[in-house]
Amino acid sequence: MNFLDGEILYIDKPYGWTSFDAVKRIRGALLRRLKVKKLKVGHAGTLDPLATGVMMVCTGKATKLIDELQARTKEYVATIALGATTPSFDLETEIDATYPTGHITRELVEETLKRFIGPISQIPPAFSACKINGERAYKRARRGDEVTIKPKLLVIDTIELLEFTPESITVKVVCSKGTYIRALARDIGEALGSGGHLTALRRTRVGEIAVDRCMTVDNAVTLIKETPIEMPEDNDKA
Repeated sequence: MNFLDGEILYIDKPYGWTSFDAVKRIRGALLRRLKVKKLKVGHAGTLDPLATGVMMVCTGKATKLIDELQARTKEYVATIALGATTPSFDLETEIDATYPTGHITRELVEETLKRFIGPISQIPPAFSACKINGERAYKRARRGDEVTIKPKLLVIDTIELLEFTPESITVKVVCSKGTYIRALARDIGEALGSGGHLTALRRTRVGEIAVDRCMTVDNAVTLIKETPIEMPEDNDKA
């Protein structure tokens, strides 16, 4: 493998890790193996710490492909708790309001989900990496500052209801770049008149790369340590 000319590693990001955590671990392993001081390593598409699944890690010249990779269609499996909301729209923050769920039926959910298929306008979460005057929105939100983010246009190709109870649904979502599944959980909860927040999220596919083709971070580090690789001729130029 030639990590300088460019490789793409397909990683199953673990729960509780930031995307940067995974990149940092892999970069460290590469620097030690290649015996270089620096190497470009980046990822195509951020996953929240509480999410798992497909993350593409690019090395060397392959980092030039990041924008192209990020633009690919993504597939997620998401579990949404109904009857309660949180400020972050997921489990990062505590429940701030509760609502009745007795009126929710499978038929109501299936009809409601149809409203989100196609081009939609979505307001990203305040607890997100969106920048406001050069500062990440989540930093402002965690300080308790007011956060105003403009809506973004995106496309939801399909939403399939996989599991249903009046208190929780699991859906498979195929969508465009820039979709916040946490915000989708918020909007679905509002449309159902029950509130909602994300309790589990797994990115199962990016483009043609499904999660069953991905390796763990530990597997990636082992690959870097044990796979024959092409070494740079001049360490200082790496």
